[in-house]
Amino acid sequence: MEDEKIVELYFARDELAVSATQEKYGALLLSVSRKILGQCDAEECLNDAYLGIWDSIPPERPLSLGAYCCKVVRNLSFKRLEYNLAEKRSPKSAVPLDELEASLSGGEDFKAYENIDFSIAVNDFLQSLKPEMRIVFMKRYYFADTVPEISADLGISESKVKSMLLRARKKYLSFLKGE
Repeated sequence: MEDEKIVELYFARDELAVSATQEKYGALLLSVSRKILGQCDAEECLNDAYLGIWDSIPPERPLSLGAYCCKVVRNLSFKRLEYNLAEKRSPKSAVPLDELEASLSGGEDFKAYENIDFSIAVNDFLQSLKPEMRIVFMKRYYFADTVPEISADLGISESKVKSMLLRARKKYLSFLKGE
């Protein structure tokens, strides 16, 4: 079913919208959540995400239903991970965003970045990257793919992925300093 029809089902408050979303995007959404949380919590988070999508459409009318659903699942997954880590309930301690945070801090005070609208800055930064580096950056820092997964998906060596990520983080830092 087309995204527009699914969104119309949400606006009509038809429960088939959730089934259609699950059928079309369920595997992708579960994969995004699983990479952040692990199997058990991911399935629970996915159910919460379907409820969140149901509650937010309407009034939201997403241009890309798939991207919107990924955003909802990703945000809920990180909230759940934060909750799990706060009480040391999970041995998982490093998330890919820690790499970005480390490159941003670099011994500096975060106050230098407080006037930046990060959503605009990240979009502008991504547009400045070459397509291959943009894909690697998004797979690592948005979809939380591991270096071996990115390497296998793109058919490039792990060392090349690591090198691209290092260059992208440095470029991101200098981009933000320019902002």
